[in-house]
Amino acid sequence: MLITDARVVVSSPGRNYVTLIIDTDEGIRGIGDATLNGRELAVESYLRDHVVPLLIGREANRIEDIWHYLYKGAYWRRGPVTMTAIAAVDVALWDIKGKAAGMPVYELLGGAARTGVMVYGHASGSDLEELADDFSAHLELGYKAIRVQASIPGVEKTYGIPAQGSHYEPASGSLPQEDSWETTSYLDFAPRLFDFVRDRFGFGIHVLHDVHHRLTPIEAGRLGASLEPYRPFWMEDPTPAEDQTAFRLIRQHTTTPIAVGEVFNSIWDCQTLITERLIDYIRTSVSHAGGITHLRRIFSLAELYGVRSGSHGAGDLSPITMAAALHVDLTIPNFGVQEYMGHTPQTAEVFHHEYTFDDGLMHPGTAPGLGVEFDEAAAARFPYNPKYLPVNRRLDGTVHDW
Repeated sequence: MLITDARVVVSSPGRNYVTLIIDTDEGIRGIGDATLNGRELAVESYLRDHVVPLLIGREANRIEDIWHYLYKGAYWRRGPVTMTAIAAVDVALWDIKGKAAGMPVYELLGGAARTGVMVYGHASGSDLEELADDFSAHLELGYKAIRVQASIPGVEKTYGIPAQGSHYEPASGSLPQEDSWETTSYLDFAPRLFDFVRDRFGFGIHVLHDVHHRLTPIEAGRLGASLEPYRPFWMEDPTPAEDQTAFRLIRQHTTTPIAVGEVFNSIWDCQTLITERLIDYIRTSVSHAGGITHLRRIFSLAELYGVRSGSHGAGDLSPITMAAALHVDLTIPNFGVQEYMGHTPQTAEVFHHEYTFDDGLMHPGTAPGLGVEFDEAAAARFPYNPKYLPVNRRLDGTVHDW
């Protein structure tokens, strides 16, 4: 089965998505997600100008060979643009292979290792009572794991808090929005946040929290220690992870579980973190870490060291990535949890999916391939809309981490 055509579609049904479509001489079509939030057109060009011409005429079933051809053949390896582009090709080829076999992708990966995939939702509020209302709403939907974020007193804007009544989307405007940040206020507030949630809802529900890279290692150690009495499921992205050895210092000061990796794009980004057991959950995603083929390598390495998966699943990843993640989640032995923010109604008009949510668990469905179909006609109604993620500054004006 040969690849006869490949093309890239950029659309904005509620937010921007980059979709790769691969056609074959047997009439089987595969789709992959190439979205890189705030840098969508960079990946579009990489695919259109440098990857698509290399695919025509190749055998679609040779997934491993094509992966290495694109990764090693470029010479300039890794990086978010390259790995997102490779991921889109890889996922589309797995979609084709599943459809050709008449099986869902998870069957090709060895079959289900569990009946469903535990997912966590996002509860937030402009104050603690508003957070409690959102938390209760998630409990009513059946969530068994919930991330909590609330506005920090004294800080004008807080990451993870949507505008009143709106779907949360951090990217906005034709230029980056500039927000402020104050670490001291946050470190004082976070334990109060957990104390409130545990007092109101008890310890029978998994509670997660995202720091979003904003602390130094010693500040992260202090935060983790202060949260220990509340038994958080994890403390996510406590410090920037370019220096993997920084997590040794955090480990010396807290037993709070650590999750990191949504901005990673290869196994080398997390090798030290995993092999030295400096983290408990690896959060790399299908679409930013080279696709199903490479993500499975990361999870296999993690399994050897007792590290579990916790893949990124924000709304800036299309339903194609959500489906691909669920297929992987369903099969690996060291699954931990899967993030699930959901998508806008406009997104559902463009991406028709088979995956389901029930009582806190998700399943990718039994349709051949990924179980997602892309409606190009519907996508054409939603043209690309340039948006950028915000930039954070300390109160003195210094640019801070995201």
